[in-house]
Amino acid sequence: MSDGILKPEKDYSDVLEVELPKIDELLTMDIQGAVERLLALEKQTRQSSDLASTEKLLVKIITIYKNTGDWKQMNEQVQLLSKKHGQLKQAITRMVQEVITFLDEAPDMETKVETIENIRTVTEGKIFVEVERARVTRMLAKIKEDRGDIDAAADLMCDLQVETYGSMDNREKTEFILEQVQLCVARGDFSQATVLSRKISTKYFDNPEVQDLRLRFYELMIQISLHDDKYLDVCKHYRAVYDTASVKDDELKWKDVLRSIVYFIILAPFDNEQSDLIHRIESDSRLQLLPMESELIKCFTVDELMRWPRIDEIYGVQLRKVAVFEVSSPKGEKRWDDLRKRVIEHNIRVVAKYYTRIHTSRLKTLLDLSDQETETYLSDLVTQGTIYARINRPERIVTFDKPKDANDVLNEWSSNISSLLGLVETLSHLISKEEMIGVKA
Repeated sequence: MSDGILKPEKDYSDVLEVELPKIDELLTMDIQGAVERLLALEKQTRQSSDLASTEKLLVKIITIYKNTGDWKQMNEQVQLLSKKHGQLKQAITRMVQEVITFLDEAPDMETKVETIENIRTVTEGKIFVEVERARVTRMLAKIKEDRGDIDAAADLMCDLQVETYGSMDNREKTEFILEQVQLCVARGDFSQATVLSRKISTKYFDNPEVQDLRLRFYELMIQISLHDDKYLDVCKHYRAVYDTASVKDDELKWKDVLRSIVYFIILAPFDNEQSDLIHRIESDSRLQLLPMESELIKCFTVDELMRWPRIDEIYGVQLRKVAVFEVSSPKGEKRWDDLRKRVIEHNIRVVAKYYTRIHTSRLKTLLDLSDQETETYLSDLVTQGTIYARINRPERIVTFDKPKDANDVLNEWSSNISSLLGLVETLSHLISKEEMIGVKA
């Protein structure tokens, strides 16, 4: 096959104008004879590097077989013509593109699949028709998916590295990758779905013309994060959906999304990022239009104890009706248990803030837990580094005050002395000021 666009040694356009009408007349009587004459002309145009004439002849040959309904012979000719010595790359591309347009006219699904497979064979390993190969592979994957063969569809799509295709526009690339992710999610391969999703730059979704792809992407990311119980990531993805213009303009949509944001931020384990995000969510003025969610998130942002039985009594009936905490769902039950855990962890942090030492009997009363549960939750938070605590088992005392070494004590004393001297100096200035005012009076 020749490389690049070659200057034709001879222009056969005038010859074709004379020969093609004659061949069209011959078609009505002898199809094979007409095709042979076209093949003879194709050889001459190919050897002379006449691209325009070669393209016209290749398309003419495959169209004849398509119109006569001989799809098997058409596929054979596509194979033969693409392998001809010195065949022009652009001519092959044009022929493949024409065959793709025929697919919707295939007499049955079996013929369509055979034609697609034939195109995939012809285009295999050829960079100049990689986009066409990707498109027919996408069609084949869709057929497999419709037949319920998700694994085969996913394997077909995941073999395509469309992110490296320079001739494919960004929107089509993104659509391909999203389909790859969707098929991996459908067959339960969430690890592969996560890897594929990273091929998409989220900055691309800042373009207002691709809002549909933005929503589709984050919907898939939510599914992946939910599978792994990564509540903070789910919340972030919902916030990205919430910031989409089409969602902001639809009251029903943004209310549903904002509710989900609240539910998943309170389910997320406490850390600096979660703490910062929950306060930013609470400051959203639209949250006031959702009274229950507004009150619920406030419980987690103030340093006050909230008893789980009371939370269950106030919010339990309504929360168990939403999909996130659905009673009939195993995931819903797990999230409800996680919510109880977050309430208990919040209460322990509050206790650690207000107490330096506390008896375990008092602590378990404040937390509404048994001795064993109290120690378990306390140990988990200490292990995570969220709080400092030490349990004196014989005396049954929990100490939250972290011991200070000599340097810490000295630094604190030095800081206190500096503050005291600063206050004394300020007081001295104020006294001097009052004395001067008194003298002038």
